[in-house]
Amino acid sequence: MEQGEIALSDREFARVKARVYAQAGISLSDAKRTLVVSRLSKVVRQLRLDSFDAYIDYLERGGSEKDSQDFVNSLTTNLTRFYREDHHFDHLISYVGQLMERRPRVGPDGKPKLRIWSAGCSTGQEPYTIGMCLLQAHPDLKRWDFKILATDIDTNVLAKAATGVYPESELGDLSPERARVFERVAGGEIRIPMPVRSLISFKPLNLMLPTWPFKGPFDAIFCRNVAIYFDKPTQGELFSKLGKMLVPDGFLYIGHSENVGSGGEGFRLVGKTIYQTKLTQKTRDAA
Repeated sequence: MEQGEIALSDREFARVKARVYAQAGISLSDAKRTLVVSRLSKVVRQLRLDSFDAYIDYLERGGSEKDSQDFVNSLTTNLTRFYREDHHFDHLISYVGQLMERRPRVGPDGKPKLRIWSAGCSTGQEPYTIGMCLLQAHPDLKRWDFKILATDIDTNVLAKAATGVYPESELGDLSPERARVFERVAGGEIRIPMPVRSLISFKPLNLMLPTWPFKGPFDAIFCRNVAIYFDKPTQGELFSKLGKMLVPDGFLYIGHSENVGSGGEGFRLVGKTIYQTKLTQKTRDAA
């Protein structure tokens, strides 16, 4: 069988779009047609199928959970880097500093708690940056019950993220001070130091699930450049749902080209793509 790209008819493209929307909430525009062909052709070939119609039939009638996951993995785009959108991390450092001044010691071990969620973490640069910048700015966090949840729908990028190993070229845009934090390993690679890696739990998650397998609350949520793949109603539903996962007065950080839209009733804009929830403890407990 020839190994080139497979032709995609209008009807087949419509079926692909409908399936990825139903499965992951991703809204593919007509401009993504070339991406669909290039990303999915090799998957169709590997399954020894001869058309996209046959591929969608296979997924609908007998494909495994892995096949469905491979379909979504192939259509997600994972562009990220360390310290992307600097102002978010500057704000987070200031916010956590204020929390540390006023948050009481809680729990049987006497440790105050800090919880942050990176929703759509891709290959891990975002949650690792959260951990690195906060430990650098606030060394006392090592004595806190501090955890970062990092989730993504794409299981391939999660596996990469969990290694904590990246090419040294990732340091190209970083200041010498930031670059010094990374460990150098063999083969021109760098590694996230263990104190940071130990903070983070990487978990697969489809944000379109009706319920999520955790309740929070989180002090801050990063959901950046995720909603751009959803239509407006889906974006509004997602941001509204994220707001209910935050502590009262907690913060949501979103991408530079995003806004909370119809999901913004529970937020106030406090900075460039930085939103603070209006949720009170009473309304959160009732949510």
